[in-house]
Amino acid sequence: MARPRRGERRQEILETLARLLEEVPGASITTAHLASAVGVSEAALYRHFPSKARMFEALFEFIEESLFTRINRIAAEPLTPAAKIGQVLRLWLAFADKNHGLAYLLQGAVLAGEHERLRDRLAQIYERVETHLRLILRDTQLAPHLPAPLVCAQLLLAAADGRIAQAVRTRFRVSPVAEWEAQWALLRRAIFGDGDEVT
Repeated sequence: MARPRRGERRQEILETLARLLEEVPGASITTAHLASAVGVSEAALYRHFPSKARMFEALFEFIEESLFTRINRIAAEPLTPAAKIGQVLRLWLAFADKNHGLAYLLQGAVLAGEHERLRDRLAQIYERVETHLRLILRDTQLAPHLPAPLVCAQLLLAAADGRIAQAVRTRFRVSPVAEWEAQWALLRRAIFGDGDEVT
């Protein structure tokens, strides 16, 4: 039986780590546990990643590549700002719904005891999403009584992140996309008014 190529083994390690994040939420995953789940020695893990922190960073890179490539595409489409915001938030929630282990990672609890730079990296992902929302909001005329685009962007991100937090808290018995369309309709009307429909 052929041995997996280096890139394939690396991918297998990351997929196994993401699966373990879902299966044992809140527990610290040791390299020994991860190596056993992959079916290799700890030394073999370190041939692919110099540290567990680097494994988490690779997961963050996957999250960023998966999300921001598509967010940039949405931002460039000839849609209304409300439609763009709606698509970005749906993307964020659907990604969490499809990737439970990465949703646990996005909530940060699994990083307890890990290197501080990982929490900084996580914060950067949220800051990037917020920045994209703010830039889209900047391109629209908000109602005069509303606060600045930054405040609206923070509210929208907090609402979507709250859906992910609830899913994680219930171990996905409650899906992050459950009831989201009704909730988004309320947020959309509050920020954009009834005239700016989502497409």
